[in-house]
Amino acid sequence: MLGFGASCSSGSPAEAATPPPGIYKLEIELKRGHNLAIRDRGGSSDPYVKFKLAGKEVFRSKTIHKNLNPVWDEKITLIVDSLSEPLYVKVFDYDFGLQDDFMGSAFLYLESLEQQRTIPVTLVLKDPQLPNEDLGSLELAVTLTPKSSPMEDPRDTARGEVKTYRWKPYVNKTMLLRRSWKRSTKQQQSLRLTEVHRKSQLWRGIVSITLIEGRNLTPMDPNGLSDPYAKFRLGPQKYKSKTVSKTLSPQWREQFDLHLYEETGGVLEITVWDKDTGRRDDFIGRCQLDLSTLTKEKTHHLELPLEESRGVLVLLVTLTASAAVSIADLSLTPLEDPEERREILKRYGVRKSLSNLRDVGIVQVKVLRAEGLMVADVTGKSDPFCVLELNNDRLQTHTIYKNLNPEWNKVFTFNVKDVHSVLEVSVFDEDRDRSADFLGKVAIPLLNIHNGVQKAYLLKNKELTAPTKGVIYLEMEVVYNTIKAALKTVVPAEQKYVEEEPKVSKQLLQQNFNRVKRCIMVLFSYGTYINSCFEWESSQRSITAFILFVVVVWNFELYMLPLGLVLLLVWNYFFSSGRETAETSMEAMFEWEDVEEDKEEKDSEPKGFMDKLYAIQDVFISVQTALDEVASFGERLKNTFNWTVPFLSWLAITALCLATLLLYLIPLRYLVLAWGVNKFTKKLRDPYMIENNELLDFLSRVPSDVQMMQYRELRADPGQSPNKRRRAYPS
Repeated sequence: MLGFGASCSSGSPAEAATPPPGIYKLEIELKRGHNLAIRDRGGSSDPYVKFKLAGKEVFRSKTIHKNLNPVWDEKITLIVDSLSEPLYVKVFDYDFGLQDDFMGSAFLYLESLEQQRTIPVTLVLKDPQLPNEDLGSLELAVTLTPKSSPMEDPRDTARGEVKTYRWKPYVNKTMLLRRSWKRSTKQQQSLRLTEVHRKSQLWRGIVSITLIEGRNLTPMDPNGLSDPYAKFRLGPQKYKSKTVSKTLSPQWREQFDLHLYEETGGVLEITVWDKDTGRRDDFIGRCQLDLSTLTKEKTHHLELPLEESRGVLVLLVTLTASAAVSIADLSLTPLEDPEERREILKRYGVRKSLSNLRDVGIVQVKVLRAEGLMVADVTGKSDPFCVLELNNDRLQTHTIYKNLNPEWNKVFTFNVKDVHSVLEVSVFDEDRDRSADFLGKVAIPLLNIHNGVQKAYLLKNKELTAPTKGVIYLEMEVVYNTIKAALKTVVPAEQKYVEEEPKVSKQLLQQNFNRVKRCIMVLFSYGTYINSCFEWESSQRSITAFILFVVVVWNFELYMLPLGLVLLLVWNYFFSSGRETAETSMEAMFEWEDVEEDKEEKDSEPKGFMDKLYAIQDVFISVQTALDEVASFGERLKNTFNWTVPFLSWLAITALCLATLLLYLIPLRYLVLAWGVNKFTKKLRDPYMIENNELLDFLSRVPSDVQMMQYRELRADPGQSPNKRRRAYPS
């Protein structure tokens, strides 16, 4: 620390030992919190504390997970030159991948502290917007000491000694500090922040976890059974499994990946819960796994007994080296280095198609700048930073302070595990007092990227349904292996670990109902058309249909079925590519606009109304979700044949041609026999295989009409106001 242990080089001894008033050493011990606010649905929080002095963050504590009475026992030492500025203390609930929730704040007024004495302090947390809400308190121990005072070294105190530190002349130190402040430009601050982000964000490895099953779990329901699900936590990362109803030996069969930020691996925490509708879920048990004890690049079959209860969890765990992920400046762009580019192209070339099937490719994103962002601060400016998400991979830029036209000029490189993934780029405003404010967002499917082209993307709202203020400039390039990408299309897609909890919405329910109704009406119109052929409403149509029916039935062979689908795809490619998709996307867009307009009415309704519906909330959500799944299935079938995603349509043609050839050359009974033998022996060959349906996995990669609308690139004039752009959006 500045001045500690330094002797004077000039001046009298008295001058050297006595700095002028105003320089103090502030020692703070953050002990614990009491009865903090609940911010998680499970009735707990993941609190951490921030200290700010003169508007600048000077300390951030570690995060204590799932605890409303956390114990930190962390110490910090600050040098302050004025007691008039209070220390601002804020508590947040950490949410991985989401905005952290505000849990309360308090001020510590330094002028009121007694000097040269350790004082216990209790800070009562408050929310300025909800002053009557009880948010708990923090317990601290504070010591304020002028620099001219003797200070104790803990090592000397243990020996019963008191050591006096001497100081350099105050004037010299002040001049040095002022000069360093003048030299510290915003660009230098950004570079320092970037270094911090590089260290904290880049993962060093991946832990692949397959949750197989549970055995002999503790019954929690009156019927002697449970509805168990599992939660996983590795540092800030969380994953929640599906719920298996009415069983004590659940079969989950789920696979997911978590990032390793520590070389040692870290500790994987696992808890098992019983799902209860309308009330808090029951805790069944917990276990921990020290990943540092596992051998890397090897799959470990583990049976972990639950603590505090009976039962065992069966897992498969594999630790692998991290794939390509980096944050760099524009001058260090990986794909622009000729030698490195050759290595990358070689790694994803045709010859490497069957090696490491999980590594499909890489995507490089240059986050250049943004213009005309929304004002978020009372000063008429914003403190914007940018967050990039690709499935569960998340990286972040540094913050540009007091700027509506920030220039980040950073390059982010992600590993691509599924070429059908969507890159989400969100812009937030760093808020000193609360969680970050949302400024805008864009979603870009990797298959829509034009390599090496700098593009301006008009920012959208959170739902990606309407434009908001601001434009972000990105330049992207994706390199992938086509064969690996095709093989990855027929396996289950990676699920996002952290998603917002679904909420009851009558508008969303109505929208999903209308989508299902539209799909049914399309089938009904086809049925009506076919029926009109039998009714002879049009003689020409009926005669043509009759002749076609006789010819097809007389000559029908099974191989003609996939061949007919191929012909339908080819027909749409030449005659109706994209037309119907655009019309349907526009129709879905109008429905989403209605949802946004009605949202204001919902916000104005009494909050107590939703509390009364809590008991039946899961029922509404289930119906809402089921309607969405049915509508999405029909829309995805249509979009496959409409060439909405050419990669998938070509893949469908390839698969259908192969099926046509097999059905033409091989008798059907042999194909059915091979299918049956494979199904019967699959469990014997691989007892822990995760079952999947290749057709449904393929369709899951095809975007629905709502997703097409969300991914659609807006082409409005950036100079228009958001309201004008919104009115012009559907045109």
